[in-house]
Amino acid sequence: MKIARVESFHVDWGGGSPSAWVRIWTDDGRYGLGESSPMAGGNASLEIVAHQFAPLLIGADPLDHAVIQERLFYTHVKTGPDGAFAGALAAVDLALWDLTGKILGQPIYKLLGGAWRTDLPFYASIGGNARRSPEEVCRVVETWLPLNPALIKIRLDADRTARDADIEGDLARIRAVRRLVGDSFPLAFDANNGYSVQGAIRVGRALEELGCAWFEEPVNHLHMDSFEKVAGALDIAVAAGEQEYTLQGIRRLIDAGVDIVQPDIVKTGGFTGLREMAALAKAHGVDLVPHQTQPTVGHTANLHFVAALAFSHYPCEWNDPSGRQNVVFARPVFPADGLFSLSTAPGLGLEIVEERLTERMRLWKTGG
Repeated sequence: MKIARVESFHVDWGGGSPSAWVRIWTDDGRYGLGESSPMAGGNASLEIVAHQFAPLLIGADPLDHAVIQERLFYTHVKTGPDGAFAGALAAVDLALWDLTGKILGQPIYKLLGGAWRTDLPFYASIGGNARRSPEEVCRVVETWLPLNPALIKIRLDADRTARDADIEGDLARIRAVRRLVGDSFPLAFDANNGYSVQGAIRVGRALEELGCAWFEEPVNHLHMDSFEKVAGALDIAVAAGEQEYTLQGIRRLIDAGVDIVQPDIVKTGGFTGLREMAALAKAHGVDLVPHQTQPTVGHTANLHFVAALAFSHYPCEWNDPSGRQNVVFARPVFPADGLFSLSTAPGLGLEIVEERLTERMRLWKTGG
């Protein structure tokens, strides 16, 4: 069995950013589905897959995914290792794991060593709050509560060019949410790199008083010394990592004293890359709570990963309850009673309805 064809394509959902997907086909007609980070439309990642990776993939054994990953990485490492390059590696890796599961007739969590749990709680990852009043933030939170999230994370989606732009307003927003959900409901706060060291410490101390579970990306993600100062000054868990793409980047965060690392499976080389990061976090006694905001493919891949992750103390991230991508799948990916349930279906367990996908897909140049 050999890889016969590689498709790189956008999927248009009728508004907003498209998804950046990759599908790898074997010569006996089976396929595996993967996804890249959609930053800037995922254009650069799809370009890399279509024109640099595809020629190396054709004719390879799909079960050799770890060997393939290393060859792709080192053949084209000068175009990376971060950003779009890591996203392209992730899309290919996810597709190969999905394909391997289908070939062997096993769900990916089995290939990862087995599941500690197949019913997984989620946390509501609510973005865009820097532009909302405290009352508006609470109204959005109220729409999530019937879905029974295990935790709520308030994201600012801050303007990274304007540090400490509205600290009082930010604190008013999170305090309003605390009043809404009560003193015992788990909350987290994501500054999206919006503060100076001094501003972050001020906000962090307020979050400690509010009993928040973690303080995410308080300072510029490029400044490891700033993370070290903030983490050293606060008792609340400091979290970061969605903008780190390599094992070495996660190591730098751990060395800076970050308590929770948050690499993203569609940015960090897929299952293969994320497994290495999980081992690194485990060796240093740091929690790994993957970042993941893609509604279906990336999210489902993340569920498989977390299902097989020992010492997983936090719920999985979910930020899009719209169901907009479910239309192209035979079975919707949606929680019931606050839990996402993984099936025993092989691979990712996602079955595409081809005619529905065809209506929305745009092949990337010569990627098809």
